[in-house]
Amino acid sequence: MKRYEALAEEVAASIRSGVLRPGDRLPSVRQTSESRHVSPSTVFQAYYLLEARGLIRARAKSGYYVAPGLPALPPEPETPSHPSGEAATLDVSARVFEILQSTMHRDVVPLGSAFPSPLLYPLRRLAKSMAGSVQTLDPRKFLDDLTPGNAALRRQIALRYHADGIHVSPEEIVITNGAMEALNLCLLTVARPGDAVIIESPCFYAALQSIERNGLRAIEVPTHPRDGIELEALARAIEQHRPAACWLMTTFQNPLGSRMPDEKKSALVELLAQHGVPLIEDDVYAELYFGDERPAPAKAHDRQGLVMHCGSFSKSLAPGYRVGWVAPGRYFREVARHKLSTTITTSAPPQAALASYLEHGGYERHLRQLRRMLKEQQEVFIEAVARHFPPGTRATRPSGGYFVWIELDPRVDALTLHSQALEHGISIAPGPIFSASRGFRHCIRLNYGYAFDEKVEAAVATLGQLVARSVE
Repeated sequence: MKRYEALAEEVAASIRSGVLRPGDRLPSVRQTSESRHVSPSTVFQAYYLLEARGLIRARAKSGYYVAPGLPALPPEPETPSHPSGEAATLDVSARVFEILQSTMHRDVVPLGSAFPSPLLYPLRRLAKSMAGSVQTLDPRKFLDDLTPGNAALRRQIALRYHADGIHVSPEEIVITNGAMEALNLCLLTVARPGDAVIIESPCFYAALQSIERNGLRAIEVPTHPRDGIELEALARAIEQHRPAACWLMTTFQNPLGSRMPDEKKSALVELLAQHGVPLIEDDVYAELYFGDERPAPAKAHDRQGLVMHCGSFSKSLAPGYRVGWVAPGRYFREVARHKLSTTITTSAPPQAALASYLEHGGYERHLRQLRRMLKEQQEVFIEAVARHFPPGTRATRPSGGYFVWIELDPRVDALTLHSQALEHGISIAPGPIFSASRGFRHCIRLNYGYAFDEKVEAAVATLGQLVARSVE
């Protein structure tokens, strides 16, 4: 973090905590420069940043003051969802594709995108790793590592498991074409057409698409926006439906951003083990935590090999490289066989590039910077929602990732809002695409993974105006 950014964050924290109140005068640039032992230009940069975030205002020949009337942050959603609990045959892919297609235009403000800004990633450094590693690739290794993937990369992934106290050997990992292939291979391994699969409510729309494509039935289980799926409701669903699998995101769930506490993850794994139900754990956001330690996955509590843990470098390091993996526990042989019979192998150059990058260091430094930037962007984004959205709005406060889930007035139709926003060059992700039953019609998911510039600020303001008009 640069000095001016650290200073700005310290002042912002004082404002949010109430130490500095609306109308209070900030110390002069000269005073702050002397007391903090920084240059005047550093103080000016910090104050300019705070002014851009709407936290302070300049008065001619008078100095800087805390902005008056800063709205309180919107309250968080407090109650779990209430799905019907019935097994549903899905028909969601066409609508999901139609809505997602609208986010792919560069001139649209991508608040509905599933990806953060590519500018957050060390793409030049990765390109150098790619150029160097490709030149030394041994073509004989292509056959040796054909299906499980690059041995050096699998070793690096295994080392990261080891750092979390989870014993996964390189020989228990399969490299895949992104996490989506890993998740689909797991589903193909444990479920057959007609089987039921338990999902969260709301859940990642790609899970709905996969369940639909494989001829399976979805069972939505109540999910709390703060700590994930409700275990009592999950136990009842297991007893009633005898599912083939559970597909869950236990850490920074998409779209809610919820994170299961460790004790709840342990209880989840124990519950599923009692019934012999495999868990397909989608853990692609695990590295994007804002606290001091990486949250341990449910896999850390697995003693029977029932947890099929899926990860990816797409969200943490290399978007577009499409390199993921799965540690499928007792299902390794079946997953590897399905990989061989579908895509055979994952492209060798991206695997080699990532292995080289991880071996030579720099990943942790990049992750620290990425987490810091996402945390700061979340703060200013939610502050903007508080300024521009009407009263009654609720917004989650995820402790990681780059999504915020927003509950609007029940009179708001998220699909209509999506269409209206597109007319203004703004994409959003409407709630119904995250539901097997097309629920959450008054909810939206927004992406704060882009720099909060004037364009994003204007987009949030426009969305707030559209929401306000829809309830007048």
